[in-house]
Amino acid sequence: MNGPANTTQGRSLRRLVLIAALALVGVLAGAAGIYGIGAPARNPATATCQAASETAKRMAPLSRGEVAAVAVASDPHRLPDLSFRDGEGREMTLADWRGRTVLLNLWATWCVPCRKEMPALDALQAKLGGPKFQVVAVNIDTRAPDKPKAWLHDVGITNLAYYADPSAKTFQDLKVAGKAFGMPTTLLVDPEGCELGNLAGPAEWASDDAIKLIEAALAQ
Repeated sequence: MNGPANTTQGRSLRRLVLIAALALVGVLAGAAGIYGIGAPARNPATATCQAASETAKRMAPLSRGEVAAVAVASDPHRLPDLSFRDGEGREMTLADWRGRTVLLNLWATWCVPCRKEMPALDALQAKLGGPKFQVVAVNIDTRAPDKPKAWLHDVGITNLAYYADPSAKTFQDLKVAGKAFGMPTTLLVDPEGCELGNLAGPAEWASDDAIKLIEAALAQ
């Protein structure tokens, strides 16, 4: 009869399966130790923006009135390192403002709402601009590069530094990141380059509501 032999073979097979299973567990445990599988892991971007999360919570109740359309970030992430040029043609990036809260505004002379809100942005810079905060208004006209400067001069914009991106790549980069849907596009950025809030469309940036929102972003 083959019964005893079959039993022995069955036991041997089960033993081999058990050994293989234990070996697999050991491999997975080692991988977990090396790669953090199965253990809580902190995304470096999330860790960088931890302070932004607390700031955004403080800001959220103040998104009302003239700035009710500002979408305060619920899960702040670092923005792309956008590049553009200053009034002298020197290349700048968003990283040049690390350590300072920035209201980044993309505008164009062909955009009527952009032109309408520019005096308010100029007034906001006059009121709050300094070592802790700056309005960075980037023109994205792709033609007639002298036209934006002339327009700003004609309407009396004196407090805003001039920045331009005639390729409009800044808008496209933000669009790819899901942060630009129309013009004007405005983002509030914390000192680490993390998004605090965004707005597609104009706002009364010199209003009491806007000032309170910005001051909440600047509070320590």
